[in-house]
Amino acid sequence: MNQARIEVTTELVLVNVVAHDKKGNLVRDLKKGDFTLFEDGKKQEISSFDFENVDELQTAGAAEATVSGAAAGAVLRSGKQAAPLLDARDRRLMLLFFDFSAMDPEQIDRSVDAAKKFVGTKMQPADLMALVSLATNMHVDLDFTDDKSKLLAALTAYNSGQGQGFENGSTGSTEGAAETSGAFSADDTDFNTFSADRKLLALQSLMQALSKLPQKKSLVYFSNGISQSGADNQSALRATTAAAVKANVSIYSLDVRGLQAFPPGGEAQSASLHGQSAYSGAAVLNDLNGNAASQETLSTLSSDTGGKAFFDSNDFGSVFSRVQKDSSAYYVLGFTSNNPLKDGKFRRLKVQVNRADLKLDFRAGYYAGRDFEHLNRADREQQLEDELDAQLPRVDVPLYAGAAYFRQDDSHYYLAVSLVIPGSQIPFVTEKEKDNATIDIIGEALGGGKFRVGQLRDTVKLAVETARQVRRKNVQYNTGLVLAPGSYHLKFVIRENQTGRMGSFETDVQIPDLRKTPLKMSSVVLSNLRAPVTGKKNGANPLVRDQMELVPNITHVFAPDQHLYLQYEVYDAAKSKNPAPTAANDHNGSQNGTGKDAPAAKPPKDSIRVFTSIEFLQGATKIYESKPVVANEVTAPDRKAVIFQMDLPLQALKPGLYLCQVNVIDDVAGSFSFPRFPLLIRETAPVAPSRAGD
Repeated sequence: MNQARIEVTTELVLVNVVAHDKKGNLVRDLKKGDFTLFEDGKKQEISSFDFENVDELQTAGAAEATVSGAAAGAVLRSGKQAAPLLDARDRRLMLLFFDFSAMDPEQIDRSVDAAKKFVGTKMQPADLMALVSLATNMHVDLDFTDDKSKLLAALTAYNSGQGQGFENGSTGSTEGAAETSGAFSADDTDFNTFSADRKLLALQSLMQALSKLPQKKSLVYFSNGISQSGADNQSALRATTAAAVKANVSIYSLDVRGLQAFPPGGEAQSASLHGQSAYSGAAVLNDLNGNAASQETLSTLSSDTGGKAFFDSNDFGSVFSRVQKDSSAYYVLGFTSNNPLKDGKFRRLKVQVNRADLKLDFRAGYYAGRDFEHLNRADREQQLEDELDAQLPRVDVPLYAGAAYFRQDDSHYYLAVSLVIPGSQIPFVTEKEKDNATIDIIGEALGGGKFRVGQLRDTVKLAVETARQVRRKNVQYNTGLVLAPGSYHLKFVIRENQTGRMGSFETDVQIPDLRKTPLKMSSVVLSNLRAPVTGKKNGANPLVRDQMELVPNITHVFAPDQHLYLQYEVYDAAKSKNPAPTAANDHNGSQNGTGKDAPAAKPPKDSIRVFTSIEFLQGATKIYESKPVVANEVTAPDRKAVIFQMDLPLQALKPGLYLCQVNVIDDVAGSFSFPRFPLLIRETAPVAPSRAGD
């Protein structure tokens, strides 16, 4: 049964609006018609309207351990496609995210104590809270619940040893750095870039989990700052902000360092400083600049998502009061932008109400989605990775793949892989009498269907003469992986880079352990083309011999005027102990199938004797059989392989469907194998009469 992929894209933008009167009281009686919404100065039609009134549950009694009555894990731990088991209507959703990756023990204790104090004294019946921590890995420690005992137990489990030392490293200069008795100061710029991306991408993954709930979510981010390295971290910051806005999440950043003092000689627990900066005031200035830079990212996350940043304060409880105030009663306005461009630019929002005595709080704007044309290099790479991990494959571009295995040694095999794309599916651009196109390819091999044991990433540039009419043919890409015997799941994704259309192909491959088989034989590769490879690295590809590569024909469709090339290998052929002389007309197995009949003479001592021939069958009738070829010596001693390369012209065969049988017999060991493959010889296309001037 064929599976169909239906892709639905939603363009609804949600805006949370909090209305206060002149006295600061929340206003709860506004209607849809009272609001007017603008995007970049242009009026938008409000297509959805909702009012969330959390205060309705302020006087409610104790609720279940989870609202759904199900076990914890209803939202954050559910699969990407699973619906959340949580009724969040008129509930305040708060997620506490503890970034322990760079905190010192004192900062950990203070942030955890502040959260425990809020849960114990100020948490309300309408509040649903979840706990997430980031140290060496990100963990969902508790899914959304209103059970105070569970929350306090999970918070108590945090300890001052959670920090894992991912704070920013040095910049390669000893000036102003603490004296460590070392003459060398490492430049950790690349590490700092990675550390900042790690924090931002952790936040982004949380947004994707929270997007399943339409209500407003408040994420309290306990951190000691995120220091960006120039423009290198901008892509991750932008992606995190866009994901938060799309998921309707407001980030409330809290700097757990609190109010800091910057003494000229450094803090008491730090060693003396190198150089003269401690005496010139440069050390204090550097500390102030570094602190402001680490807080700037937190401020951006909060302001662009409709939250608030809390800096230079030792009262951590104020962040919880602000979250409760902002999410007690709010309106959710939804609209579809009348700007169809998907350019990824920031679009400013403005909300007005028809009452002059009211003050509205809402986020400043959002980032528009981006189509393929507007994706940068990093985003295009991420698109390929996401498609490789997707459960539902893209089928915009047809793709087919075939694989064949060849032994390298007892524990390693070369898996030759061929990908075929119809030329009609590739939008070539004609320039200077050439058809040009670019294709991105990514693939992986999963061992046992779980663990990645092989991967592929390549960009192919096509530039062929227009007269070759590639659009009417196929484009084939050949590659290979070195794997151990076992079962593998292969997945390949291709993308043409003109319009961004993608295609994928998945298949299961079994590489047998030939040590357990009587006749050790590779796959049989059928081909109709041998191509020179003088400009390429041959590597371990067994299909390349004498600077010629055998191009696999994975469709097994041939024309009558073509040749059928077959290549296969036999390993560890048995050696004869008979001292009889060698026959003069024996042929090596690496020659083509035009040799003479196999001789009856016995081979010499310690030699091998492997026969092979090719048959074509239609039903029970043998239509054709090649003359047998015999091999008396090992062709590739390093792999203990006898290589057979057969060449059969197809002119004598009528068009039709055949069963191609390869006969292989190890005469010394008495073992044999007869693999079969369907093969189609198609009718010759009629030649159109030439016109004058062609």
